[in-house]
Amino acid sequence: MRAILSGGGTAGHINPALALAEVLADRGCEVLFAGTPHGVEARLVPQADIPFKAFEASGFNRSHPATIVTGVSKIAKSTAAAKKWFAEVRPDVVVGFGGYVSIPVARAAEKTGVPVVLHEQNSVMGMANKYLAKKAAAVCVTYECSARDVADKSRVHLTGNPVRSSVLAASRAEGRALLGIPDEARMLLVFGGSLGARHINEAVCALKPDLLSRADLHVVHITGPKELDSVREALALTPAEEARWHVMGYQDRMGETLAAADAIVSRAGATSLAEISARAIPALLVPFPYATEDHQTTNARAYVDAGCAFMVPDADLGDPAFAEKVLTLVDDAGVRAGMTAAARAQKTADAASRLADVVMAAARA
Repeated sequence: MRAILSGGGTAGHINPALALAEVLADRGCEVLFAGTPHGVEARLVPQADIPFKAFEASGFNRSHPATIVTGVSKIAKSTAAAKKWFAEVRPDVVVGFGGYVSIPVARAAEKTGVPVVLHEQNSVMGMANKYLAKKAAAVCVTYECSARDVADKSRVHLTGNPVRSSVLAASRAEGRALLGIPDEARMLLVFGGSLGARHINEAVCALKPDLLSRADLHVVHITGPKELDSVREALALTPAEEARWHVMGYQDRMGETLAAADAIVSRAGATSLAEISARAIPALLVPFPYATEDHQTTNARAYVDAGCAFMVPDADLGDPAFAEKVLTLVDDAGVRAGMTAAARAQKTADAASRLADVVMAAARA
């Protein structure tokens, strides 16, 4: 079986695609990837040793008609180019993960009789997936509410959001060795996604006296590259404090870092939440309030309602409730155990396998 995966724009579209690619390859399938020439996929996909084909695609702004013309023109040209490519590689199935580039690739599949499977990572379906879902053979979602715009619910499959094997395979011992943290210590991990989160950084810095008063607590604080200097200035750590408050702008070994953590403070982006869920780590989620249709809040609410995490709105980070919830996560082993059990019940670690089942069934149909 030969599968073409397509997506672009953000790592949130690419990481689950790469997780699926690993499972399909393990099952003996050949995997190709179609993305944009300048998106993060153009770097991440070749790094994963997956053949990559680039197609131009861009969004548009309704208040600027010229962008609509440009966007539609690129999609039309890329659809024609994808059809020619399909004639060469003869795929059995196309899997779209969102982003504008998935539109011409999926349309080319429709025109050549190749089944299309979609995967939606967020609680609110993106524009590309919403458009393509009308004709897709299957629509796979992370949250049931994501499928509200799909009329034919028989085509909807609740798979969860796939997580790469490097995140799942990392051990606590490996993470603790990487970070230089004793095994018997408690560890709080703080991060805001690849770009960081200023409000979270400021709120956690304000808790420095409380957190460092716990003699066995280590804080691993991933600030985001642009926030590193300001966080270091705000914390003003002494050499002794630096031994327990580990500040870094970016961490490219998140599998080991997550494996080392006892609790997390994080945004609620699709990839972050999937990785936290797959590792079953107790968490306090602070959704990014300006995400499209506030989808991070919807993402987080579903997870919180399942008993897996706390949630605090970004606007309330200065309130006592934030400090109370952080310290409860750190201090209350019973709360952490309950969240871990609830997260394991979500079975996020099986998401890539469930999605692969749907993809292979569509290819055989």
